Amino acid sequence: MNKKQQFLTEHNSLAPLNLRATASLLSRFRIEKASLFKGNDWSIDKLRRPFILWLTSLTQKEKTDIEKNDKA
Repeated sequence: MNKKQQFLTEHNSLAPLNLRATASLLSRFRIEKASLFKGNDWSIDKLRRPFILWLTSLTQKEKTDIEKNDKA
């Protein structure tokens, strides 16, 4: 399991349904918040709070579009 998958698993085990992460959402988060990352580090302690804040700022349409664009 890579670091991104570990973050996904750990975050989702702690998060309520409305704050669940997907690989697509994590990829977009990394692009939009690149300054938070050093290499391939997905530290749950460092990134979980910023991820939740970013995630809650998205509309449902934005979340849907991210998922659609990733599958296209």
